[in-house]
Amino acid sequence: MTLLFMLTVCLSFLALLATPSFATNQANSCRSYCGNITIDYPFSLDYGCGHPGFRDLLFCMNDVLMFHISSGSYRVLDIDYAYQALTLHDPHMSTCDTIVLGGRGNGFTVEQWRAPYFNPTPDNVFMLIGCSAESPLFQGFPGKHLPCRNVSGMGCEEYYDCPAWSLIGHKKVGSVYGSGPPECCAVAFEAIKAINLSKLQCEGYSSAYSLAPLRVDGAGGWSYGIRVKYSVQGNDEFCRACEATGGACGFGTDGVKQLCMCGSFNSTTNCDSESSTSSKMTLSLAVALAASLETRDIQHFAYQLHVNATFVLAYTHYIVCIAS
Repeated sequence: MTLLFMLTVCLSFLALLATPSFATNQANSCRSYCGNITIDYPFSLDYGCGHPGFRDLLFCMNDVLMFHISSGSYRVLDIDYAYQALTLHDPHMSTCDTIVLGGRGNGFTVEQWRAPYFNPTPDNVFMLIGCSAESPLFQGFPGKHLPCRNVSGMGCEEYYDCPAWSLIGHKKVGSVYGSGPPECCAVAFEAIKAINLSKLQCEGYSSAYSLAPLRVDGAGGWSYGIRVKYSVQGNDEFCRACEATGGACGFGTDGVKQLCMCGSFNSTTNCDSESSTSSKMTLSLAVALAASLETRDIQHFAYQLHVNATFVLAYTHYIVCIAS
């Protein structure tokens, strides 16, 4: 064994340490963009990434981010990670310029198991249009108080002033309903827990939200869409520790257990601790293997080390020990 050979092995190991592809530089394997929208925890586009409660929600189609729940698919206009809210667009939702009837709108209904994670924000108003007198909304009418009311200063009285109403020939309905229900009924999501046009027997709906502290005059200036607040159930500290060490939060094949994905391996803690543990275990195994080799096999063994940086470290340690 020559000094030149020992130096060659040591220098090869040092070069590998400096290479960006070395295992300590973790690669985030989770897709992080769709169009111009950032995809970050707890959301994901790839199975196994993000929070398990948010799996199979987002899909990227031709750089358009879509959100899918039991009531239908919506285009995602924005994800506000600081406020923990999504802004969604339903193409069959009425606005100030267009009234869409025929029960084609999605409304908003989430699977029961997802309910703890998603709810439209308290300042989001749903305006139900053309509901039947037999609708669950009006059971007990006129003796029973209607659920219709303004939400964050937005309601049907202002919505009736939109040009779309005159285009479809509907008359503006005042505060006195007479023997029938109102043509438009504004409700908060919390009041009825689900916006299902079929079950509510309504022809259409509109949704608008308020961006406090901004207040606009008239329905023409409202922000139309569904503003959904999300919350993360579980150990948020785990993901912060994972991301701080260069990993990406994800979950196991059971769809429940959280994992820290560290490029070439997964960890149940974070990338630093698992990498350190893995290196020690691999080093012990490599030293044991190297010690079992006969002298004539050592050079051949060293030649193979270029395929694995961890084994280079083990062999260098072994050579130094026998040389001393």
